[in-house]
Amino acid sequence: MSMANGTWAAGRAVPPHGSDWRQFFRLGVVHFMLYPQTATGEGPILESLTELARDPDLEVVEITHIASPQVRQQVRRLLEGANLTAAFGAQPVFLREHLDLEAGEASARTQALQRAKACIDEAAELGAVAVAFLSGQDPADPAQRAAARARLVESLVELSAYAARCGLRVVLETFDRDVDKHCLIGPTVEAVEVAQAVSRLQANFGLMLDLSHLPLLRESPEEALRTAGRYLVHAHVGNAVTDPASPLYGDAHPGFGEPGGANTPHELARFLRELFRIGYLNDQGLPSRPIVSFEVKPQADEESQVIWAGAKRVLTAAWAELSL
Repeated sequence: MSMANGTWAAGRAVPPHGSDWRQFFRLGVVHFMLYPQTATGEGPILESLTELARDPDLEVVEITHIASPQVRQQVRRLLEGANLTAAFGAQPVFLREHLDLEAGEASARTQALQRAKACIDEAAELGAVAVAFLSGQDPADPAQRAAARARLVESLVELSAYAARCGLRVVLETFDRDVDKHCLIGPTVEAVEVAQAVSRLQANFGLMLDLSHLPLLRESPEEALRTAGRYLVHAHVGNAVTDPASPLYGDAHPGFGEPGGANTPHELARFLRELFRIGYLNDQGLPSRPIVSFEVKPQADEESQVIWAGAKRVLTAAWAELSL
């Protein structure tokens, strides 16, 4: 058994034959990845969200910092009118500004916490349900990891308490340790150690796993999801290239059709199957079905909407495989 969205449910191997994925989860998309020109808080934010809002299959959009207060108000009205749920990704902010929630220097950690709280405030302003963060850099000396994890836990407890006042959940996403982002968290087993420590003090905290990060962590969907278990509260799906000779090597989130990509519809089917087995996906008729979001990025010669349509076709193929 496992817990998703606060409800315990026994896992099943596959969905019932002929069932619709909409019964089990809310389909989401990471807006700032699908439209990378908006990741800095500028650009065609409202226009691109309006384009996505026309898709009746979409139920969740994950947005990041929006520089203009006026645009933030317009975005909230748009999402409310379209009956779209918003989640807030602070990862682009932290990566761009080189912020570190487990920094050893007190002033650097204070700066990161202040910026994180500003992200939580903005998420509340936008009507989001959760705010996602990532850990800082893995220490050069592995002997320093335990101390860094302790500082990360302390920061996440503080942020979760702050977010609870707004009714928001805090989510920690795992990233690669030695390929691209070089994050402390990191391997799923260590993410669970952090989640256990934070959750003892704050109930509004959980983990996010991304299918596209698992090849970079050298973890299988089965291994990672079974390890995360009851602490998994958010799921991303995407692709990655693991060939160092490729210009898309690392955490580039290419579309599923990219040659040399590690993930195909089959890997997505494995990921979804394991989400059923751990109980993240179930058919309990939950009013707040869990979120499964695509995180895919168009390359220079690709259109965002084409990549999004391709991702949905991959979902259709993976869902069909579950019933075989």
